[in-house]
Amino acid sequence: MTPIRTCALILALVLPLPTLADAARTITVTGSGEVQAEPDMAVVSIGARNTAPTARAAMDLTSAAAGAVMARLGAAGIEARDMQTGQISLNPVWDHRGGSDEGPRVTGFEAAITLTVRVRDLSVLGGVLDAAVSDGANALGGLSFAVADPAPLLSQARAQAVADAKAKAEEMAAAAGVTLGPVQTISEQGAMRPQPMMMEMARSAAADMPIAAGEVGYSASVMMVFAIAD
Repeated sequence: MTPIRTCALILALVLPLPTLADAARTITVTGSGEVQAEPDMAVVSIGARNTAPTARAAMDLTSAAAGAVMARLGAAGIEARDMQTGQISLNPVWDHRGGSDEGPRVTGFEAAITLTVRVRDLSVLGGVLDAAVSDGANALGGLSFAVADPAPLLSQARAQAVADAKAKAEEMAAAAGVTLGPVQTISEQGAMRPQPMMMEMARSAAADMPIAAGEVGYSASVMMVFAIAD
């Protein structure tokens, strides 16, 4: 082996070692932030569900109820762009109470249609739900409150998460008796939006359903790697 190749091999083996040592001199932390805000819109999943002796009859009943609900929502001020049909299902209804010599038998069919509705005026939400119930909605899949433009809130949550991570890194560096260096890497671990609440549909003919919007939270999490300066 020539002297030049020997030197190149030695350098290739030696040079990575300081790099690995430098990489080990880091502090890795995670930070989180959350911002609370009053919601200005709601998203509700409502549905119609009916059982009949035949599949056709079950679907006809459910389609008629869903159509009536959509018409009532439109009359209540909900725009067409804020109503979207979700799942449509049709399933047999089985009777498993037969004798030992009989297997389960179909006694009818159940049809269901769900509708996702955005309500941009929370002051009418209770009335909207009551109107839907009056016209045939008998299932409520979920209700969630949100902010129409969450981008500024998520930005605030991210800034809080970064500040939280930096504070943790500085605390750990001080406890270890080292000096915190610059940020090496930073990555977002996730941003959380409000989750829908599952509710049971209740009929309320006398008054609007009581709705408490409260506050919604938007959160963010980051992972940061800092160098150790000394």
